[in-house]
Amino acid sequence: MWRSVLPLLVGVSLFLLQLPDYSSTQEALWQDYKHGLRGSEAHDKKHFCTWNCLLFTLQWPGAFCQSLDERKLCSIPQSINKWTIHGLWPVKVFHCCKCWPMFESDVQELDAELKEHWPSLLKDQPSFHFWRQEWEKHGVCAACVEGMNSPFRYFQICLKLRQQFDIQKLLEDAGVTPSCDRPFKLVEVQQVLAQHLGDKHEIQCVTDPKGREVWFQVKIPLSHNLTVGCDHHADGGPGWNSSHGHPCPPQAPLYYFPIDHQQPQRPCG
Repeated sequence: MWRSVLPLLVGVSLFLLQLPDYSSTQEALWQDYKHGLRGSEAHDKKHFCTWNCLLFTLQWPGAFCQSLDERKLCSIPQSINKWTIHGLWPVKVFHCCKCWPMFESDVQELDAELKEHWPSLLKDQPSFHFWRQEWEKHGVCAACVEGMNSPFRYFQICLKLRQQFDIQKLLEDAGVTPSCDRPFKLVEVQQVLAQHLGDKHEIQCVTDPKGREVWFQVKIPLSHNLTVGCDHHADGGPGWNSSHGHPCPPQAPLYYFPIDHQQPQRPCG
């Protein structure tokens, strides 16, 4: 019996030895990303880092629900009362490698800070799922920069940028505070922020059911070394228009709604 089985075992062993090493393949792909190479491009020695600009995007929870097609899905935790992070997005990137997964242990040390400054505002989306989505869609593309070449480093950089661009304090110091009744002019808000965010930042709005232009996001263009003022319009690409917001119209009144935790879908009726 053993004599008849032995050739079969030897054949199976030889077959297994010929299979590619999955872990080695994954590691090779990760290394390609760390060095700015992607898939077949790695073999051609072409650089993956074709983007020149990043967009650091902050969102205002008081208007977030207005940006959703299904507003009933929105939920703002009681602890959230300030501008939160939406993402850090390389511009002119059309797809990222799916080879670099993210696990909760990758950002465990940052968990408390991320929940405070980068929470999910959707009822059916845990915060970690939001972070993982942002990493897989945008973070992996940014990972060819040494300071962001891991989930931990990417999210750590985002938290540092959130601290650097404390736009809520800038606005409060200038008397720009949330209100249901007091509209602002776009130019006066831009003047408050321009000296800190550069003149290339974009203030985005959503239009509420009553036709009001409601302040939703701020997009801050950054270069590879995270300095302000990168010429993002020259890059174009889907990263710039990856949300429901639109540039606030210069002539229309701009509303900066307060946060309403009980009725986040209709903070001002």
